[in-house]
Amino acid sequence: MKKSFGLLVGAALIAISGQVAANEAEEIGAKIYERAFGRGCGACHDIASNPQLKELIKAGKLPKDQFSKVLKEGKNGMPKATAAIMEVGPVKKAGLTEDQAIDAVYSYLSK
Repeated sequence: MKKSFGLLVGAALIAISGQVAANEAEEIGAKIYERAFGRGCGACHDIASNPQLKELIKAGKLPKDQFSKVLKEGKNGMPKATAAIMEVGPVKKAGLTEDQAIDAVYSYLSK
């Protein structure tokens, strides 16, 4: 009985910690979107003449691998963004890798 209870509590703690990690990643993703390039991604992507990232991602028109590729390589008028992303304070503080930081901003945009 005690063993079962311990396993149940352990499983609950793991689930909660996973949720906290997901929430933290989304918060860092929001900071990236707000602060990258010093003025934030929205300076270009929240205006009508440029791709609306949130809408494209939510509609399934911009998969994560394509999003990641554009951030890493640039495309058309979009410069390479990974260096700017890695300079965002919360990214540095959390010690995220480039791919983790990209995943965080993608997760934020998909909500």
